[in-house]
Amino acid sequence: MFSNGQLVFAGLFALCFIIVMIFSYKRDKKIHIKQYRDTKWVLIGFIIFLICLVLIKLLTKK
Repeated sequence: MFSNGQLVFAGLFALCFIIVMIFSYKRDKKIHIKQYRDTKWVLIGFIIFLICLVLIKLLTKK
């Protein structure tokens, strides 16, 4: 299906991509903590909204 060269390239590309992503995340970690410190409330609100929708659907089901 794939040649050995293609498999080697895919493996090296994936490895390099993961390494670059790790370094990028570490570099931006301080900025992320500062910028996104209150996003947990948005997530909690979204989960509560979804639970309410499911409850409404279950309660109105005939």
